[in-house]
Amino acid sequence: MAVKDSPTSWVNKHIQKYVETNGAEGHEWRPGVHTLLLTTKGRKSGELRRTALIYQPDGSGNYVVVASQGGKPQHPSWYLNLSEDPVVDVQVAADKFQARARTAGPDERDQLWKLMNEVWPAYSDYQKKTDREIPVVVLEPISG
Repeated sequence: MAVKDSPTSWVNKHIQKYVETNGAEGHEWRPGVHTLLLTTKGRKSGELRRTALIYQPDGSGNYVVVASQGGKPQHPSWYLNLSEDPVVDVQVAADKFQARARTAGPDERDQLWKLMNEVWPAYSDYQKKTDREIPVVVLEPISG
């Protein structure tokens, strides 16, 4: 099944560079800011959808991303897709694997939110722009 990349022009270009170079270009988006590619299954269309997201490893083999959408009032589509199918495809640089996505629970969210704000301080500004609590998502690689 063909993958549909983000309809946002600059994100789409970023993804294409990432894919074409197997992560050699695009993994480091800005100095010290790394991105991964996340592919979800569309909850309505069933189509595969890919986007690029800032991430941080959590220190236990998992990867953390934030469903900020720049502080918009609604969750991003990729996050909504996880409610229907939490099994996702991930690419971190040249490493490709499946993972199970879950929203960080209250006991771990604060720590992971701080971790993500260290690499991208704008998340705090995004949270001030919306009434929704911006989800922090943990991507747990699936062994096998």
